[in-house]
Amino acid sequence: MYPKIVKNLLFPLHEKIMRRPTFDFAAELEKTQWLSRDALEQRQLDKLKALLNIAVAHSPWHAERIYKAQIPLTANQTLSFTDLARLPTMDKSDAQSHREQIAWAGVPGGRSLYNTGGSSGQPLIFYYGKERQASDAANRMRARRWWGINVGEREVFLWGAPVELAKTDRIKQFRDRLMNQLLLNAFEMSPDSMQRYIQAIEKFQPTCIYGYASSLTLFAKHIETQGKLPHLPQLKVVCTTGEPLYPNQRAIIQRVFGVPVANEYGSRDAGFIAHESPEGQMLASNETMILEILDPSGQPVAAGEIGEAVITGLHSQAQPFIRYRTGDMIKASAEQCKADRGLQVIDEVVGRSTDFIVAADGTIMHALAVIYVLRAIEGMGEFKIIQHSTTELEVQFVPADDYANDNRWQTVAEQEITQQLKQRLGQSTNIILKKTDKIPSEKSGKHRYVVSHVALPEGYTG
Repeated sequence: MYPKIVKNLLFPLHEKIMRRPTFDFAAELEKTQWLSRDALEQRQLDKLKALLNIAVAHSPWHAERIYKAQIPLTANQTLSFTDLARLPTMDKSDAQSHREQIAWAGVPGGRSLYNTGGSSGQPLIFYYGKERQASDAANRMRARRWWGINVGEREVFLWGAPVELAKTDRIKQFRDRLMNQLLLNAFEMSPDSMQRYIQAIEKFQPTCIYGYASSLTLFAKHIETQGKLPHLPQLKVVCTTGEPLYPNQRAIIQRVFGVPVANEYGSRDAGFIAHESPEGQMLASNETMILEILDPSGQPVAAGEIGEAVITGLHSQAQPFIRYRTGDMIKASAEQCKADRGLQVIDEVVGRSTDFIVAADGTIMHALAVIYVLRAIEGMGEFKIIQHSTTELEVQFVPADDYANDNRWQTVAEQEITQQLKQRLGQSTNIILKKTDKIPSEKSGKHRYVVSHVALPEGYTG
């Protein structure tokens, strides 16, 4: 489809039918990014006051905390970031266990349930609304324009979330093609599959390729072993997401595809947080969220230091995420945007990583292919998956509180986990299940929920 038709007709029509104000948000972001830092912070505070008033009116769990913190919310009162800091932080367990006391049942435009395992591996089901969806899409549209890519230009997604893959029927495929999008399965990264992906991408001729950092690295290494680089004259940038982008990964992706690599940082629960600019800086989406980088005692870290990303989603009205501890560790920066935008600069995202899993027949899969098996089990709390060999996989798991002593639940859950994992990894795979009271974190403070001790084939390692 011609990009201009997608940009000016099909995509705006799609968003209007979905009742999402995506293009209004996008137009706003194009202007506000050039505001001064002070002006942007004032916009954040204005949106924060509106969000907190919504929380007081519609979220009993938040309302109690806001009242106790004595946050000034009337029209004639001035709200500051110091006031926000008086509110206790919330975490994934709060969002899960108090979901119905936090969510706004009558949020304009309606709400939908979404789920994510997050970086801790602990499943989270939460509500999100039209504004949150639109703000994420608009932020991504703006980030693409930094790289000279407009709405409607061809984009390849090397992706694997079941939410998307479950819909890859003919209607969904037809819609993707109308929107100039091509979805390739990051859960299936065998040599044969990757060879097909090369052909599909060359035929599609995208301006952008988007996917997991590790999957794109594996794909690039496969291409390099073939001795022939793809011919992609329209390609402008490769965007990575889902995990930290390490220098060696950036180098091989850039070498193989011949364009710059831009890293993206966000999550399903916290939303779109930051994207790398052509000047090589991670710029936060300050118009749609407030980012705090805090030490273990809850104090802001100094520039150059690492702390936890704590997010307030300014458009999370359906289920407000206010001072939400993401579990992600990032390094603070004192830099200003080199292109004179007022957006906050992040030095580095250091706290997320995902391994690959190698099936018994040698098929290489993104680890999320097995993570989603655990996420889908009702009553599952935290978990950790350890691949000792291609024939042995260990699953450590902690039931949610309500299921901790339910022997019937454990029996059914273990049967489902074993069946689903064997379907993915091979029937000969020995699945070792270990129920435990707690899964310890890594030294970094993060919970690494997949660890594989299986070396990838020669040419794919490192």
